[in-house]
Amino acid sequence: QVQLVESGGGSVQAGGSLRLSCAASGYTYSMYCMGWFRQAPGKEREGVALIHIGEVATYYADFVKGRFTISRDNAKKTLYLQMNSLVPEDTAMYYCAADFFPDSTTCFTRGTRSQYNHWGQGTQVTVSS
Repeated sequence: QVQLVESGGGSVQAGGSLRLSCAASGYTYSMYCMGWFRQAPGKEREGVALIHIGEVATYYADFVKGRFTISRDNAKKTLYLQMNSLVPEDTAMYYCAADFFPDSTTCFTRGTRSQYNHWGQGTQVTVSS
C-alpha cells in the first residue's frame, strides 16, 4: 500500500508563489516515478511535472516550463512542486501521484496520460488576478 498526502495549496495573487508538498508512506521502495497533476473544473486532469528518481530525469508540461520546479527529498520521502509566477489559469486541484515504472520513458508517457496507480487526495490552488 502507498499513501500520498498533499499539502501547501492555498490562495495567491497572480505573480505569486506556492510550494506544494507530497508526503509518501507505505511501500515506497523502488517507487521511482512520481508527479504532479492538476484538474480545473470542467477540464480533464493533466500532467504538470514528473520526475523519475532512478534516472534523475524530469518532465514539464509546456505551460509550466520555466515557472514550476519538481523535486524530491528521498530521505523524507517527500515530493515538492515549487510554483512561481502563478497566473489565474493555474487555478486547479493539484494531485500528487506515483507508480513503480522502472524507466523514465514509461514514467513520462504514462504521466502525460495520467495513468499512475497511486494518487493523493489533492490540494486546491487558487490564483486571483
